[in-house]
Amino acid sequence: MPSANRLSKKEEYDEKLCGLLEAYDKCFVVHADNVGSRQFMDIRRGLRDVGDSIVLMGKNTMMKRSIRLYCEKTGDDKWPALLDHLVGNVGLIFTKADLAELRDEIEKYKVGAPARVGLVAPNDVIVPAGNTGLDPSQTNFFQALNIPTKINRGTVEIVSDVHLIKATEKVGGSEATLLSKLGIKPFSYGLVLLKVFEDGAIYDPKVLDIKDEDLMDSVMTAITRIAAASLELGYPTLASIPHSVINGYKNVLAVSIATDYDFPLAEKVKAFLADPSAFVVEAAPAAAAAGGAEEKKEEKKEEPEEEEEDEDMGFSLFD
Repeated sequence: MPSANRLSKKEEYDEKLCGLLEAYDKCFVVHADNVGSRQFMDIRRGLRDVGDSIVLMGKNTMMKRSIRLYCEKTGDDKWPALLDHLVGNVGLIFTKADLAELRDEIEKYKVGAPARVGLVAPNDVIVPAGNTGLDPSQTNFFQALNIPTKINRGTVEIVSDVHLIKATEKVGGSEATLLSKLGIKPFSYGLVLLKVFEDGAIYDPKVLDIKDEDLMDSVMTAITRIAAASLELGYPTLASIPHSVINGYKNVLAVSIATDYDFPLAEKVKAFLADPSAFVVEAAPAAAAAGGAEEKKEEKKEEPEEEEEDEDMGFSLFD
């Protein structure tokens, strides 16, 4: 049977996680491989100031147990969606902050790490061209890795960029030694966002890159296409009704102009067609007034310059 101390720890964990589930409605599911204890402390401390965010780690079985327990007690049916994603070395970050802002803050806590033998590379490793600072005795080492080099001013220089390691490949001994000699830390480790949970919905973190402007552009494009299709098919929709009304007005206006039939919205158009010069006369005084005001401003600006010229003319070389 489990000891009393072990039971109390489980109860404390249940209470803590249930309290977070009650207080928050959104969180990140994060992967925590290769994150050191000191780095973890910095992350916890830094995220507290961002929307009162809290990082919670624990055994997957304990997290699942606490979530089920909370849902049974409260009848809350949104949190069970998390259960299928609690796999591997994962944790939860509960927050009240803007999710994109918190994502950017988490990225700041990634730290560089050297390449270790046998490690699966999380990203491609490119060794840049340039002087390595190594003495010519190291040339054979570069040749073994098929890296083109030349001797420049008594040191080895890499001629062109070299794709040393591809993502998902294991780091070999020679590659790890070379990167160590060059002082390159090719990998960076930190909390990796796996999923975003928000009010019962779970989605990929890439969705956070979509801005409101992008959504509006997509919606407007869709509305335009729906309206065009509706007008072409003669099938009225909410998107096409404004265009149908305008087209109908144009048709009625054309009939009104061609006949003696009048209606209020056609009167001004008919008046303009009958005497366009009347509308030009109405606009002319306003334009003239605006032009006069500009001329007065120019005259006021020029006056000080004339005074300066007069003052200069008043002096003589013989005074």
